[in-house]
Parts: sequence; structure tokens; C-alpha cells
Amino acid sequence: MEPAVVWGLLVPFLGTSLGSACVFFLKRELGDRVQRGLTGFASGVMVAASVWSLLIPAMEQSAGAGAWAFLPAVVGFWAGILFLLGLDRLIPHLHQKSRQAEGPRTRLQRSTMMVLAVTLHNIPEGMAVGVVYAGWLAGDGQITLAGALALSLGIAIQNFPEGAIISMPLRAEGLGKARSFAGGALSGAVEPLGAALTIMAAGLVVPALPYLLSFAAGAMLYVVVEELIPEMSQGEHSDVGALAFALGFTLMMALDVALG
Repeated sequence: MEPAVVWGLLVPFLGTSLGSACVFFLKRELGDRVQRGLTGFASGVMVAASVWSLLIPAMEQSAGAGAWAFLPAVVGFWAGILFLLGLDRLIPHLHQKSRQAEGPRTRLQRSTMMVLAVTLHNIPEGMAVGVVYAGWLAGDGQITLAGALALSLGIAIQNFPEGAIISMPLRAEGLGKARSFAGGALSGAVEPLGAALTIMAAGLVVPALPYLLSFAAGAMLYVVVEELIPEMSQGEHSDVGALAFALGFTLMMALDVALG
């Protein structure tokens, strides 16, 4: 695998690890307004990445189908939605600020289920990065190395606050700093693994790239709507989450257009 691709797959994981390292420097859990802002920012990045880096390229690749150019994007999008819905039902996990776990009943510790919740929504992010690099490796002229790097950077930027959001509550749950950092960092380890597996799959079936791009978009948007937006809107009314969403959206959009 080319060095540029290896680094591109590891950049998002680095963002999560750096964010998780905040547990060594911050003495108290992040405030409610800060968590809302960070969650809103991550949502904005993921929505913009889903549109500019995934759905639009998927439809451009299917342009030869004429009036049916939308079909691969629609099919892949819904496959991604249903895939994340299935994982949501099969994997026990606990979202931030939630008292009741989702998924099957389990005796897992609260801290473990919190890590699983973040790991669950990191899966589509890893797939998104993987499928874009797979498109570039396949020689698709509509996907550039700079565009793939833009997606990696965007995901890494939004992973930084996510790492802090998971490691700080783990520390508040009573875990040591090292274990809290490890929990936050490991929640992002699924991203380079998922990206590498996606590259392998896409390399075998190059014509499936439009479906894989939109699949990753559907999975990411499921996470945004089902988890992140409710979290940034919980509790007392505040515009912090909405403004942070707009900031994340415009940053990712600018990265994709400028580098893509």
C-alpha cells in the first residue's frame, strides 16, 4: 500500500488519540456547553463530508447512466442506513448523557458501553476514508489524492473533540488517566481498520465504488441524526450546537473544495 494512503488512513486515528490525551491535561470533565459545541461541530463535518466527499462523487461516477444516475447513490445510501441500524440493534452501547443502554441487554460496565457507542459511529467514518482512497487507487479521475486527504483531515479534526468527549467522562467514571486515554484512543482504532478493509473490498469490485461511497454517506448520516444531533440539543435550549454545526459544515466544505 502506498505511503500516502497509509498516512491518510492513520490521520483520523491520530486525531482521536490527540483528543483522548486531553485527559492528562484537563482536571475536570468538559462543560455542557463545550460538549454541545464539540458534538455540533462533529455533526457539521460529517454532514458536509457525506455530501461533498461521498454522495456527489457517487453520482458523478454514475453520470453515464443518464436519468438513472441517482440509483447507485440511493441504493448505497439506504444500505448504509440499514447497516448502521442493524449494528445499533446488535451492539450494546450507551450514549453520552443517557441513563439507559441501547441494544441487547448485557452486564458490560457503563464505561465499556460508552466506548462501544463511540466505536460504533467511528465505523462509517473509517469506511468513508477507505472508499475515497480506494477510488483514487483505482485511477478514478474524479477522486484526487488531495480530495482524499481533505476527507482524512476533516475526519481527524472532528475526531479530536470526540476523543476528549469520551476520555473525560471515562475519567469521571473513576478510571485512571491511562485507562481513560486508552479507552478514547481505542474507540478510534476501528477507523484505520475499517478503511483498510474497505480498500480491499473496493479494489476487488471497482464498479461498486458509487455504491460504496453512498453506503458510507448513509452510515455517517445515520450516526448524525440518531446520535449526535440529539446529544447537542439535549437540555436547556442553546444555539451553541447549531453554530458549531455550521462551523464544522463550512470547514469541511471548504477543505473539500479547496483541496479536491
